[in-house]
Amino acid sequence: MNEPEPIPNAEELEFKPAFIERYSKLTDWAQFKKYSLSFLRRSIRINTLLTPVVETKKSIEAKGWILKPIPWCKESFWIDNPDRRDVGNLLEHHLGKIYVQEAASMIPPLILNPQPGDVVLDMCAAPGSKTTQMAAMMQNQGLLVANDFKGQRLQSLGINLQRSGVTNVLISLMHGKRFYQFQFDKILLDAPCSGTGTIRKSLKTIRIWNPLTISKLARQQKELIKNAFENLRPGGEMVYSTCSDEPEEDEGVVDYLLQTFSNAKIVPTHLKGLKISPPVLEFDGVIYDASLKHTLRIWPQDNDTEGFFVAKIKKT
Repeated sequence: MNEPEPIPNAEELEFKPAFIERYSKLTDWAQFKKYSLSFLRRSIRINTLLTPVVETKKSIEAKGWILKPIPWCKESFWIDNPDRRDVGNLLEHHLGKIYVQEAASMIPPLILNPQPGDVVLDMCAAPGSKTTQMAAMMQNQGLLVANDFKGQRLQSLGINLQRSGVTNVLISLMHGKRFYQFQFDKILLDAPCSGTGTIRKSLKTIRIWNPLTISKLARQQKELIKNAFENLRPGGEMVYSTCSDEPEEDEGVVDYLLQTFSNAKIVPTHLKGLKISPPVLEFDGVIYDASLKHTLRIWPQDNDTEGFFVAKIKKT
């Protein structure tokens, strides 16, 4: 893994003392800071609903772009060009043949692994990167309900679904906690979070970070994960994920689910080529369920990506 390219003047940004203290306990602070203040590598996922991977890869490389495979997702590549950065201006993007998607963001759908014919819920779907990825995995077969809470966010979701040639999706507008007595085969809950794993994409996260906000978000996430589990059929599986590195939003939320439902079980997960760090099983005097050792905690410095947390849960 090459050294990341620092964001100019990012070193001048000041982290709050409480943030430094917390993250020094959680991980290697120097490495976390270095990667969080570096440019995020651009990555794309080739949309297999419209064209084969080989065909699209060849057409992009013919324009001078360098594609490097992402180990854990066979349809995806890191993309670079010595003279350009405007991946979004590629014709392949406008035609829906590729989706500009962060490499770690591809992990939750891969872990959920929806199949053709499944009935699937994407509870917090907009703008649609994971929705379109799951639709491709399902080969446009079965039903994929793409839900979001804010009507304005559905605009980008609808555009991305249409551009990607997705035909098996039903869009809904409601709060995730309003779903009631559905029986989904699989559910993705990529929950709204503090985004501390995405500092390198949004430096303002450093300024607005607040422990009280973390606590408020964790309460909302617990409502969502509880309702998602209640709408999962017996034998069904769900994935809970965030782009947060906060234990309260990650292991703490899944621990709450395990304590609430005796039939909720963690499914051990693994993706070839993905480097992970040990999950947090104890923090600030709080001890989490030992089965959380089977979840995925990904720091920015692990794979030079965003930070992510992913847990797969089965309803027994």
